[in-house]
Amino acid sequence: MRAARLNTFAGIPLPFADTVRPPLMERIETWLTEHSDRFVDELTDFLRIASVSADSRHLTDMSRAAEFVRQQLNGAGVEARIVETDGHAIVFGQRTEQADAPTALIYGHYDVQPPDPLDEWHTPPFDPDVREGCVYARGATDDKGQLFTHIKSVEAWVKATGSLPVNVKFVIEGEEELGSDNLDRFLADNRDLMSCDVAVISDTSQYGPDMPAITHGLRGLLACQVELTGPNQDLHSGVFGGSVVNPANALARLVGTLHDADGRVRIPGFYDDVLELSDAQRGSLAALPFDEAAYMAAIGITATGGEHGYTTLERRWARPTCDVNGLISGYTGEGPKTIVPARSMAKISCRLVPDQDSAELLGSLESWLRANCPAGLELKFTPFHGCPAVVFDTDSVWMRAARGAIETAFGVAPVLIREGGSIPVVTTFRDVLGVDTLLLGWGQNTDNLHSPNEHFSLRDFQRGIRASAHLWQQLANTRDQAGV
Repeated sequence: MRAARLNTFAGIPLPFADTVRPPLMERIETWLTEHSDRFVDELTDFLRIASVSADSRHLTDMSRAAEFVRQQLNGAGVEARIVETDGHAIVFGQRTEQADAPTALIYGHYDVQPPDPLDEWHTPPFDPDVREGCVYARGATDDKGQLFTHIKSVEAWVKATGSLPVNVKFVIEGEEELGSDNLDRFLADNRDLMSCDVAVISDTSQYGPDMPAITHGLRGLLACQVELTGPNQDLHSGVFGGSVVNPANALARLVGTLHDADGRVRIPGFYDDVLELSDAQRGSLAALPFDEAAYMAAIGITATGGEHGYTTLERRWARPTCDVNGLISGYTGEGPKTIVPARSMAKISCRLVPDQDSAELLGSLESWLRANCPAGLELKFTPFHGCPAVVFDTDSVWMRAARGAIETAFGVAPVLIREGGSIPVVTTFRDVLGVDTLLLGWGQNTDNLHSPNEHFSLRDFQRGIRASAHLWQQLANTRDQAGV
């Protein structure tokens, strides 16, 4: 037998990551192997439910998906119930083992994005197809497949050993793709019920194939819609052109004012509170393997762009941005139609970094747009949802526990990354419950989440279950270090 080695993270011994696994974990590993095919079958059953939260035609499917999750949790030994909301239901479950054991709150969502455009799918989006080592279906990686890993790991512990080394709570919502308004209210109204030591979410990605990652930072978000209205109807461009302000022309100029020639955002005060990257942080990002040519080829571009003076990874993960998400004006059908359009519209979003204030910057953006809007047009500004950025301590006991679990399951230590996107519930967990979140993604950025032919590697699905199973033991071993 090989001698156990001492693994470290940031120079500190990991709580439980020896090469020789204790007998208890061997029993769980065996149980996971024996039931791996069933896990895939159950996942495909989950994926067949067309739980599109944004489409009222799928209300019955949404209820079916919530009930499926409830039954899966109950089958895993977790007492679960459906909580009705003003929108789609939340599934809440809990299993309490020991009063002095850490409590992990596992979050996920059973709703999915609309599958359109349907003609770009190689197989129907709600008829899961297993091919080339992946399962193809809407929701495979976002978030049904990743969520399912934690349910199955809890089941493995309960079925193989009769108990869990930690207490667990599950909160699984059906409105993540709509903004999670009802979840925020549920958490705020049930602080005591949701009390925990750390939250766990698997709704992100690995850094690359066979390169598991722990995401320790998320950018924040603000979003809005701006509409310009000029004449009371579309006008003939020959008869009226040149005598009225064209809303399409004006909107193009208006969004053009948002950036300077170096790619910096011109909204007043935009950079005032930005927490700049330290040399060490920039160095850690630079140390990650990143092939810029391959990155450009994968997304079909010939050059990168953005704020001058920063690398592509820094721009994607750790610098604030302002983007036009959509533009509509005038005639867009086939052939010409020579008009001055009556109105134009743009959707704009900004990704934020610590310590930017989304509400404050939303006001600055509106003021900037109004100040630069030409006379003769009416500007309507509609704010949407927003959230601040978050960055977690990479040296916490929770991070070290996750690192040990992932290294055991994947056979390689995870890298620490940030994510350019936003997960608003992470901010809610910090603000309402006072806890940090472990963002443990098992998928890949190439899994086509939100796009046709979404898929999830079955190898990563099984490794995610194993990492989750080891995580519960790792978290249990932190009780002395964390004082929980």
